[in-house]
Amino acid sequence: MLTGSKVGLRARHEEDTAILQAELHDDVANYSRSDDRPWRPITPKAKDARIATDDKDDGQVRFSVVELDGGTLLGGATLWGIDNHNRYAHIGLGLRPSARGKGYGTDVVAVLCHYGFVVRGLRRLQIETLADNEAMLRAAERNGFVREGVLRSSAWVMGEFLDEVLLGLLVQEWKPDAAG
Repeated sequence: MLTGSKVGLRARHEEDTAILQAELHDDVANYSRSDDRPWRPITPKAKDARIATDDKDDGQVRFSVVELDGGTLLGGATLWGIDNHNRYAHIGLGLRPSARGKGYGTDVVAVLCHYGFVVRGLRRLQIETLADNEAMLRAAERNGFVREGVLRSSAWVMGEFLDEVLLGLLVQEWKPDAAG
């Protein structure tokens, strides 16, 4: 398990998927804000790639986020779009409603940076998030990510187009203790 100051990132366990499906995927409004694919219902036993993990897919790594103090499942985190030739990847995370607003997101981003830069040897990490997602913007910027641009009206969310913010962090800019 990879650890931060508050959270651990571990392999996704089968029992995690039902919780993440119920609290993250089945919340249509939340899901629509966090994925570029349209929401659709999935059966509880389905091995949907949005929740379940595929250990053979080298292009993404899905983690379960757990609280270090007690092991409570807090959500999921992903390093996706991994490009081993150009040495970059994207970061994504989703926290259960009960875990939001407690500083876990900043710690998750920090641990994903450690995983991407130290474990995987990547040189760039990137985050795309809705312009009104203040929690993700704060978590990214606390970890040294820089706003690189705005993708105007690029995300279709529940009947309207919203702007997305593109943030990037290069390995030489990364300060492992920045999120502190």
